[in-house]
Amino acid sequence: MKTLFAGIALFGTIALASAQTITFDKTTFDYGMIKPSSDGTRFFTVTNTGDKPLIISNVKASCGCTTPEFSQDPITPGKSAKIKVGYATANPGPFNKMIEVFSNDPVNSRSVIYIKGDVNANAPDPKPLTPEELKAKAKADKKAAKAAKKVAAKG
Repeated sequence: MKTLFAGIALFGTIALASAQTITFDKTTFDYGMIKPSSDGTRFFTVTNTGDKPLIISNVKASCGCTTPEFSQDPITPGKSAKIKVGYATANPGPFNKMIEVFSNDPVNSRSVIYIKGDVNANAPDPKPLTPEELKAKAKADKKAAKAAKKVAAKG
């Protein structure tokens, strides 16, 4: 009987070790103090650290002032994707918002990420982006828009 339990436990361990695993570059993005109506777009990087394709099935914000965009295309093992999060910076005051990420990760099928900050008229002016940062931002925006269009077409 002990051998049977040991065999089941070993099989369970192997099954879990051989799966898709969601990992985030950060679980909270702190905007800091920002000016009203400034750019509220930020990105979270999701990496599949498992050995099977990871699929993000849904991303839900805790309120209408936060708009997530994502792709449902499978993320192959070792690869990454971006979740674009927009916050309505016209709303003055501090904010702390939760975003739920649903995937086919057997251990973390529901993950939670956060954005926080303070929309304040007295915030310092944002530093201008370098040409490299502008190019990277344009590329990320284009990729996120393409992914959002795919999601809208499927939905």
